[in-house]
Amino acid sequence: MRVLVVEDQPDLADSVARVLRREGMAVDVAYDGGAALERAAVVGYDVIVLDRDLPVVHGDDVCRTLAGQASLSRVLMLTASGTVAQRVEGLGLGADDYLPKPFAYAELVARIRALGRRAQPPTPPVLVHGDLRLDPAQRTATRAGARLPLSPKEFAVLEYLMASGSRVVPAEELLERVWDEAADPFTTTVKATMNRLRAKLGDPPLIETVPRAGYRI
Repeated sequence: MRVLVVEDQPDLADSVARVLRREGMAVDVAYDGGAALERAAVVGYDVIVLDRDLPVVHGDDVCRTLAGQASLSRVLMLTASGTVAQRVEGLGLGADDYLPKPFAYAELVARIRALGRRAQPPTPPVLVHGDLRLDPAQRTATRAGARLPLSPKEFAVLEYLMASGSRVVPAEELLERVWDEAADPFTTTVKATMNRLRAKLGDPPLIETVPRAGYRI
């Protein structure tokens, strides 16, 4: 899942990003509304965590702009004000969910995952393919009942492939959706991660390489 965190308090923004990355998400960070709109214009984020009180471009205007562009990104709005009137107003701007500060990181992660499942096409809360079962909320993956010791990035790659069904996923798409903006587009990290993932999944093989096209379950 590709997430953009927009928060003008660098310590909080970086802390949220670290938590989400530990959950296997690819996270970019913007510290003002202008930078957020620039990133959203070139990257199709699954979820945008948007602070309401932002410099340069106010969070309300960011939300209005995304809604006006019919963006497919789900918006989770954050604010220090948690009154009912503020929540109603935020949702009226086009936000998909609303979370007042201070918040528990566990709830933030759960809400982001819930919004991610509402992407197009929607994905089920637990992904199953044959004897392979992956539960993003519990961060568990099993095959034939045996727990798979996956790293966060391996888990994220497997989750994306399973959510894609039988569709062939290009390596470039995996790099964009599972890694963040710091990833080198010429790196072999996708291939290396795929090799480790295949080894952990065991036999019979579950991930097919389609020459000059990509990968699929």
